[in-house]
Amino acid sequence: MELQHASEDFERFLTDAADISGLATRNQTYTMVQGVFQVFRRRLDLRDAIRFANVLPPILRAIFVDDWDTDEPRLPFYDRRVMTQEAQALRKDHNFSPGTCIRDVATALRRHIDEASFIRVLSSLPQEASDFWRV
Repeated sequence: MELQHASEDFERFLTDAADISGLATRNQTYTMVQGVFQVFRRRLDLRDAIRFANVLPPILRAIFVDDWDTDEPRLPFYDRRVMTQEAQALRKDHNFSPGTCIRDVATALRRHIDEASFIRVLSSLPQEASDFWRV
């Protein structure tokens, strides 16, 4: 059932994320989401990142793991400003993510996931991971 409406659910998520962030296009919003996901996964070990991905809807799960260099060094959670700049660096010439991109993606994401599963996974991760998704 989860896959049957995956495209429609993803489009609703992108619409919410665009509205929250003030972005004008689907491509801008996709880049913002992808950048935020990459920033987050760089801070988790592989096992925790996969557990996190498993609570995402199918297309968001695919974006989270897409083009992943699992040999990339794990980074610490920095302050939100530094991680925001990291998200904004993805496709820099075509990235219009606002300074609120992490909060904006977190807000949209919480509208489109099973909140109990999301909280359960976050509570098993380092506190900084929960802080990352705080709205």
